Amino acid sequence: MSRVIASAVLALTLSACASNSTQPAAPGRDAAHANVQLGVAYMQQGQLALAKEKLERAAKQDPRSAEVHSALAYLNERLDRPDAADAEYRLALRLSPNNSEVGNNYAVFLCRNGKVDTALKQFDLAARDRLYTTPWAALTNAGVCLRSANRGGEAVRLLEQAIALRPQYTPAVFELADLQLELGSPGVAGLVVDRFLALGLTAPDVLLLGVRAALARDERPAAQTLARRLRREFANSEQAKALTALLGDGVSNRE
Repeated sequence: MSRVIASAVLALTLSACASNSTQPAAPGRDAAHANVQLGVAYMQQGQLALAKEKLERAAKQDPRSAEVHSALAYLNERLDRPDAADAEYRLALRLSPNNSEVGNNYAVFLCRNGKVDTALKQFDLAARDRLYTTPWAALTNAGVCLRSANRGGEAVRLLEQAIALRPQYTPAVFELADLQLELGSPGVAGLVVDRFLALGLTAPDVLLLGVRAALARDERPAAQTLARRLRREFANSEQAKALTALLGDGVSNRE
């Protein structure tokens, strides 16, 4: 479960990429931006040939756009061309050296390709940038990156920092609770879930983790209470469907 969520956390969208660039206006910038948006949309739909066409057109319209080159980098990742992706990310950073959105995306790429320590430096730069609007995302990504390298103990601190900045940020909550469960601390995992739910928030992944943490503590009534809530609020979710195998019985939807 955790690694599936990790992929979702790491697969950042590029729609806001290069938003804090200070480059002077280019004649084709508006057209290039529109083509980047189309290219990203095509990538999300799996239509990589059309994405390539739109992004290459954007590069001709505004060749010095960090947004364009960051999107091309992600496309090259999707096309399994890591060297080309790395070159595009580096170019994007040269064009917009203070752009933490680009730096964060590059760090995700580096982590995926096993360059964990280099990725962590990029994540740290993004998280420390006071102009970066989502530092908790960079901290969460850094934590996920450390987990992928079997450095869960180090990941705890970064995930806690992410939650301190944004208590409602579900990916960080999930990762920290799941990690505490993995580290053999179901009580701490349960506290992470409880703090999230106490804010009036809910999410199927977090509720299922709460069930798992309660079962690991041998607190079956607490597990059943969370299971009822999961089935009531997210009846058709994969997480709700997983409850039968997890609990081994039919938990009623009634309180």
